[in-house]
Amino acid sequence: MDIQAEKQIRNYQVAVIASLLFALLGFSYNVWRMEITEENANTRTACFELLLVLSELEQLVYSAHYDKNTIEGSPRKGWVKVGLTVDLSVLTTKKVKHSTLKLKEVWSTHWESIDNDEQSVQAIVLSIDSSRTEIKMLLLDLK
Repeated sequence: MDIQAEKQIRNYQVAVIASLLFALLGFSYNVWRMEITEENANTRTACFELLLVLSELEQLVYSAHYDKNTIEGSPRKGWVKVGLTVDLSVLTTKKVKHSTLKLKEVWSTHWESIDNDEQSVQAIVLSIDSSRTEIKMLLLDLK
């Protein structure tokens, strides 16, 4: 084989190897980006659901305390909503999970007196607001 043909074959081999490397790099980046996008979508959905559940819990507390409505303000419903916040927080960050666990702790301390104790209501609402703040901060940080 002449030298010109060998150079041409070597150039083709280099081009093929470079093309293969760029294709693998592009595919790897695309897979990584899709995983991040899916994770962010799941986190975003969990955050929106958490915000809804937290608002329902706050409404429940207000119904129990201010309206003296034992049906709308049932502590059993409150326990379900608090449990749901803890369950959904698994799909978020450690800070959000910590704030929902703190909410559960505050709820377990004060749930029995929400119908007649203003301090219990304020403690629960403050904990709900703390969880909301963490969720909003997380939503702002998502890319």
